Amino acid sequence: MIAASASVLRPRFRISRVFLHGFLISMVLVWLFPLFWAVYSSLRPISDTIQNGYLSWPSGGLSFVNYQNFWTQADLPYYYLNTLVIAVPAVVLTLLLASMVAFACTQFSWRFNLTTLMVFTAGNLLPPQVIIVPLFRIYLNTPLPMLGSIDIGRFSFPLLTDNTLLYDQYLGVMLIHVVFQTGFATFVLSNYMKTISKEITESAIVDGAHVLRIWWNIVLPLCRPALAAMATLLFTFIYNDFFWALLLMKTGDRRPITSALNNLQGEFFVNNNMIAAGAMLVAIPPILVYIFLQKQFIAGLTLGSTKG
Repeated sequence: MIAASASVLRPRFRISRVFLHGFLISMVLVWLFPLFWAVYSSLRPISDTIQNGYLSWPSGGLSFVNYQNFWTQADLPYYYLNTLVIAVPAVVLTLLLASMVAFACTQFSWRFNLTTLMVFTAGNLLPPQVIIVPLFRIYLNTPLPMLGSIDIGRFSFPLLTDNTLLYDQYLGVMLIHVVFQTGFATFVLSNYMKTISKEITESAIVDGAHVLRIWWNIVLPLCRPALAAMATLLFTFIYNDFFWALLLMKTGDRRPITSALNNLQGEFFVNNNMIAAGAMLVAIPPILVYIFLQKQFIAGLTLGSTKG
């Protein structure tokens, strides 16, 4: 009797489970291999790679010379600040606009709330490459007033250059990111706000609270996990962008940090090991943002996963 019960409690050996775990482990290795290879390449000099090939151990050992060279040659602190000047205001403005639209479409019943939400969501289906030519012409023909500059330490970031056009401006790149990211942020935040009972909004209205006060003091604090998750995703999307900065900016020292990697590619020679080291340094800010917002990020993504 004891032997029979022990055999029942013993987990059964399933070949399918072995294949499943083997498949998952192999996929993890395939996914992590480029990262490990980039780290390995960044720690060896390019001269040793050219002499002995990529599939060899460096004769002089591993070092951080490529990281030091990239930090000095690419003027990395300046490009870090370039990217932050673009990414941080764009993320904040996107979250504010998307939360307003999501709040209006989920907490109030009016004729075009579903249509408005569908329009914002449908904007995600438009490929950016489709509007390159008309958007480029709009930027070349849109005058703007002088807005001064942003001073951060010894660096100065003019919001507008002398041409006073939307083209080749930090503001222009900010706006295009806001336009293309607001639809996705609205879709995510609206799904989150649907879980908030409308009775809270109705009770606040009965108590005499203004709509903007309800949105700012009641709804936004309840949406903190979703806002943190969206902030992490939006910052990563905007930080890693290369397409819009290359298209809408002509001044090299005004472009974001992804351009710092591109600027190191010479006409006749490319130091791939130093570019790999630069890629590791460039990836640090999004990783730090995820680490600081990890708890809220996971809470925002898993909302409703246990509900029927």
